[in-house]
Amino acid sequence: MEALDGLLHDALLTTAIIALPMLAVAALVGTAVAVVQAATQVQEQTLTLLPKILAVGLTVAVFGGAGMHLLATLFDRALAAIPALRAGW
Repeated sequence: MEALDGLLHDALLTTAIIALPMLAVAALVGTAVAVVQAATQVQEQTLTLLPKILAVGLTVAVFGGAGMHLLATLFDRALAAIPALRAGW
């Protein structure tokens, strides 16, 4: 069971590390767009979506390689843990 706990911990940590840059960029861009909309009193919904999509897409392009490396490492650890997981049952 310790192997499963370690694997689940690694999976949750990897998920958080991969998702954090996209969430942070989306929050920052959303806040900046909201401030601009409040200052100009333009309340068009499509103006809030496009900058977020572009910013998150750019973030995925920049950090995607590192995220895929983390996922590959997690996959290798999961494959290596199969004998320990079988022994635990």
